[in-house]
This record gives sequence, C-alpha cells and structure tokens, in this order.
Amino acid sequence: KSILELEEELGIEIFGRHGKRLKRVTEPGEHVLKSIDIILREVNNLKRIGEQYSNQDSGTLSIATTHTQARYVLPEPVAKLRQTYPKVNLSMHQGTPDQVARMLIEEVAEIGMATESLANYPELVTLPCYEWQHVLVMPKNHPLAGVKQITLERLQEHPLVTYHPSFTGRSRIDQAFAHQGLTPQIALEAIDSDVIKTYVSLGMGVGVVAEMAVQDGLSEALISRPAGQLFGTNTARVAFKRGSYLRHFVLEFAQMLSNRLSRELVLKALEGRHTDYEL
Repeated sequence: KSILELEEELGIEIFGRHGKRLKRVTEPGEHVLKSIDIILREVNNLKRIGEQYSNQDSGTLSIATTHTQARYVLPEPVAKLRQTYPKVNLSMHQGTPDQVARMLIEEVAEIGMATESLANYPELVTLPCYEWQHVLVMPKNHPLAGVKQITLERLQEHPLVTYHPSFTGRSRIDQAFAHQGLTPQIALEAIDSDVIKTYVSLGMGVGVVAEMAVQDGLSEALISRPAGQLFGTNTARVAFKRGSYLRHFVLEFAQMLSNRLSRELVLKALEGRHTDYEL
C-alpha cells in the first residue's frame, strides 16, 4: 500500500508488476532508489551528529579490516584510542578486502583498512595509509638460505606457502611470476600469516608473507629475506563510505593509523576534493 501511495504521489511506477507480484525495478525506479540511499545515509549521519554532541567521548567505533591488519598493524592505535577515549567501545570485523568494502557500504563499519580492492568501489573514499613489502620466510637449513640474490627463477624451483589470492598483496606475487613467464609451485594458501609461518616451520615450503608479520621476530628455526625487489611495493589503504559524517574520535583514530591522515585531509577527501594537489 505504501509503495502504491508513493508511486501515485510521484506519478511514476517504481516497480514493474506481473499481477500483484513485483517483478523488477523500472528505469525511474532506479533513480528513486538512488535518492532513497542518499536519504537513508543522511538519516544515519544525523544520528552520528547527535551522538557526537550529546556524548562527545563515548560511543562505538566499528572497524572492518583483514586479519593481517588486525593482527599486526591495528593493536597499537586501537590501544591508544582506548586509552584516549576510555568510554568508546571498539568493534572489530574481520573479512576479505571485498567483505571489508561491503561492510563500509552497508554501514556495518565506519572505517575500513586493507591492501586490496578498497579503491575499486566508487561508494568509498580511500586514502593511502602506508607502504609495505613482502618477505620470504624459510628454515635456516633451506637451500635458499645461503643464496645472496634470490631470483624468481630460483624461487620457482621450491614449493611456496603464501596468502589466498584475495589477501595481502597476493596479486602482486602472481603478477611478478606471470610477467617473467613463470608458474610458482603453491603448496598451501592461507589468510593468516601465523598459519603460513607454522607450515613453513614444518618444511612445507618457502613462505611469502607481509613484512609486518615478521617485525616482532621469528622462531629460532626460521629466517627471513626481503622480497620487495621480487614483488614490488604494496599500499595499505583506509576507507570511509562516501558522504558519511565522521565523529571526532573516528577522525582521531585515522590520525593514529598514519601521520599522513590528518583530520583536514580526511575531511577534504570526504567532501569530494580528493583530486586536490595536497591529497
């Protein structure tokens, strides 16, 4: 009944029908749905504005991210935010980069962080946070352990233990081998760097992991070698839903993630000024 009343008021059909059943969205209906999305987004922004000024130092910050970011990058800024705003609750949602993007678009989370995919969604504003490279992890007695300059050709001769194709720069690894006309021996794929290191220690192959995963050191049985010269540099990005209103502690958390992400820069990007020279 409400749909019929809306259609009558607008003078258009939003849905095509077969009898009483709604079969499809009409062309004018597509435009109506886009306007409804904007209206609902602004309703959520109104709620956030109210929360900001009625409870300035409290609320919930929902973060969507991948395992690598949650495990190795976010602990320090999360702890710092909690110390600065003890009344702010934090909710961490982990998933694939595409799932991180969907959680932002559907407003399950306010801020997202990942390496892949985020920049591919026009509904999101993304900003570079930091660069990182891959490293090779292997047992100390591995044949490559004593090789000074490890090449892709030499690496191809050994089984690899690395990330699932949708995670943590795996596309860079595949592209590097493909560019040289090589096919790597992938023995195991995982989404968790700690899992990769565990199976490397069991002798399943050479691990290819993010450098953040070895920053706290390795077990005595393993060594690491830089692999940036093989696979290039990756960029971790933070993302927000385009047009969203960010509470002050969300902006402050962004600054805690990287000194590049000033409050002014994030706000400019959200206003659609991401082509500014400063950005």
